[in-house]
Amino acid sequence: MKIVLLGPTGQVGWELQRALAPLGELALLDRAAGGDLTQPAVLAAAVRAARPDVIVNAAAYTAVDKAESDAAGCETVNAAAPAALAGVAAERGALLVHYSTDYVFDGSGSAPRAEDAPTGPLSVYGRTKLAGEQAIAASGCSHLILRTSWVYAARGGNFAKTMLRLAAEREQLKVIADQVGAPTGADLLADLTAHLVRATRAAPALGGLYHAVAAGETNWHGYARHVVEFARARGANIKVAPEQILAIPTRDYPTPAARPLNSRLDTAKLRAAFGLTLPDWRVGVERMLTEILV
Repeated sequence: MKIVLLGPTGQVGWELQRALAPLGELALLDRAAGGDLTQPAVLAAAVRAARPDVIVNAAAYTAVDKAESDAAGCETVNAAAPAALAGVAAERGALLVHYSTDYVFDGSGSAPRAEDAPTGPLSVYGRTKLAGEQAIAASGCSHLILRTSWVYAARGGNFAKTMLRLAAEREQLKVIADQVGAPTGADLLADLTAHLVRATRAAPALGGLYHAVAAGETNWHGYARHVVEFARARGANIKVAPEQILAIPTRDYPTPAARPLNSRLDTAKLRAAFGLTLPDWRVGVERMLTEILV
């Protein structure tokens, strides 16, 4: 089996290099090798030339706030490029794996969203990611679309690292408490992808749209408290006192792009279809912290 991986040096892509390696021959397509999502025609030609059985797209336009003033660039990367990849997948009978986001929803209410829940993106980023999903589904290619949320990794920057840095510098932190979701590790996403690719190659009817996030839920304030207290217990340099990590509403931290308040995603379909158990979000976060605190 020949697997083409786009975005191999990003947080998810880096973990996918490890997780997909046992499945077959892995070809890495970064921008220099033709895997440039800003040029869909060039991208399609490079992927077609690699003659893949599986295409895994771990690249995306993820600068959520910048996208508000760069709608065309975001549309190209998040919608036109996935459409081009889907066209190649359909031509070759290949499986396309693509990652999407909780931002396709409007964030209302408090119930976890299932895959068939009505969408209603609040931002350019969310609208383009939804358009990418729709283009893939319309192409008729065999596909797996995994919607996820609050992705982090030990490699590169992330929310936890920012909180640890600020907790060592400041005597008070203010963190949003009315956005709820599940922090999800890039390593977990990569491992799920490998399981799903192997199963879907054997049983193509398993293809489709799935929600893929860690179990449980928290808000950014609870996430920050957990990170800081875990680090404090392990002797990290922490200046801020627990009671000085203050909860604030989203309205007190305005951003160019609106964020969904409810990012809960229902994973029942994924767990039932593939017989998987998803670990609590704290498990992955603590594993990541153990790595970076060494």
